[in-house]
Amino acid sequence: MLTTLIAFLGACTLIAASPGPGTMLIIRKSLQSRRAGFMTVLGNESGVFIWGVSAGLGLTALLAASQLAYDLLRIVGAVVLVTFGVRTLLEARRGGGGLGESVAAAQEPSSSWAAYRTGLLLNLANPKAAVFAMSFLPQFVPDGVPHLPAMVALAAIWAVFEVGYYGLYVWFVGRMRAVFSRAQVRKRLEQVSGGVLVALGVRMAVEG
Repeated sequence: MLTTLIAFLGACTLIAASPGPGTMLIIRKSLQSRRAGFMTVLGNESGVFIWGVSAGLGLTALLAASQLAYDLLRIVGAVVLVTFGVRTLLEARRGGGGLGESVAAAQEPSSSWAAYRTGLLLNLANPKAAVFAMSFLPQFVPDGVPHLPAMVALAAIWAVFEVGYYGLYVWFVGRMRAVFSRAQVRKRLEQVSGGVLVALGVRMAVEG
C-alpha cells in the first residue's frame, strides 16, 4: 500500500507540473489576491474530486463512449476557455491599479466565491479531465480492494495533494506581488495568460 501511495503521489506531481488551463487561471487569479488564487485552486480541485468520483461510479466511461456527449462538452469547454482568455486580454488592455484595486479589495468576499466557481467550471468543462481520471485512477487501485471506495479515496488524495501543490503557486505570486503589481509587468502577464487560454480553447475546439 505504501509503495502504491508513493507511486501515486509521484504521478500526481508529474500531472500537476504539466502546465494547462487550470495553472494559467490560478496564476491569473493569484495576481488579483492570494484569496482569489487559493479559492480558484479549491474550485479546480473540487472538479478533480468530482471527476474522480464519477470515474469510480463509471459515469466518465459513458462520456468516453459517447462521441456526441464528448464533443458537446468539448465545445462547451472551448467556449469557456476562450471566454476567460478574451476577458483577461480585455482587462489587460484596460489596465488596472488605483481605484480598480480599491474596488476589488472592497468586493473581496464575492470575488473569492466567483474565483471558486471559475476554477470549478473550468475543470468540469474539460472532457479530457474526465477521461483522464477514468484512465489514471484505476491503475493505482490495489488488488482485492473495493473499487468505488478506493477510487473515491484516491480522488480525495489527488485533490488534496494538488491543493498543496498549487498553493505554492499562489504563495509565490503573493511573495512576488511587489514585482507583479507593476503596471507593465502585470499587463504582460495578463496578456500571456489570456493568450494561452484562448489558444488552448481554440485547440480544444478544433481537435478531434
